[in-house]
Amino acid sequence: MTRARIGWMVAVLATGLGLSGCGEGGRPFGGGEGAAPVAEVSTRLVERDVEAPDVFSLTDQGLWDGRPSLGGVWVADASVTSPERVIIRNSGNGKFVIGALFRREREAPGPRVQVSSDAAAALGMLAGQPAALSVIALRREEVAPEVPAAAAAPAPVTGAPGTITATPLGDVTSTAAAAIAAAEAAPAAASTAAPARALTQAYVQIGIFSVEANANRAAEQIRAAGLGAVVKKESSHGKTFWRVIAGPAASAAERGPLLAKVKALGYADAYAVSN
Repeated sequence: MTRARIGWMVAVLATGLGLSGCGEGGRPFGGGEGAAPVAEVSTRLVERDVEAPDVFSLTDQGLWDGRPSLGGVWVADASVTSPERVIIRNSGNGKFVIGALFRREREAPGPRVQVSSDAAAALGMLAGQPAALSVIALRREEVAPEVPAAAAAPAPVTGAPGTITATPLGDVTSTAAAAIAAAEAAPAAASTAAPARALTQAYVQIGIFSVEANANRAAEQIRAAGLGAVVKKESSHGKTFWRVIAGPAASAAERGPLLAKVKALGYADAYAVSN
């Protein structure tokens, strides 16, 4: 694919994905005059990525030719009819990344899937060495967050009340005394409680950049929004790249809002990482 065409297709894909989240609201079960009143229930919906293999799914060999490529994280295949947002997995090492899928304009001998330099870095691929890849389309889905069992409303009490059994006062007194004795004999729970386990994925990865200046600009944007950001220089098989991560979050409860803020800044592919 030519660099100019890749840049144009990335811009078109990003615009389409942005517009797909916008639309007119409305009542799902419309009603006119004379319709029975319907109780309104307010439910907070959250968006998540779901795999859509019915839209596009491919498992085949992919290759990065070793040359730097424009457009960030993407793969290309000759069977593609329209650009898609996809999850790309390296079956050999288990690494994955979210990126774009384009049509490969020229057939070439060798592996079927063309891989960009940024995608290869994220997937741990070596220049000129094919890797088994899985490419599956992604779709956004709005779902209601799961309610923990402890927060669920108590079940209504139905049926006739049970029989109340009278307990002699002597039995109550002896039971209370036994409970007090057991409490005095037991060690204090606070002194033996195990320390809370540290959060394993306290950071949010913004992206992987092949140009250090681009990574620094992304980090400055995150810091300007009041969040912590770190640029980490790394290398793999002779290729240098820069990772930008935000955080850390002190707990899982803080990590959710951190990820939401990062995505609101335009980094829709951000995800939680350990460091």
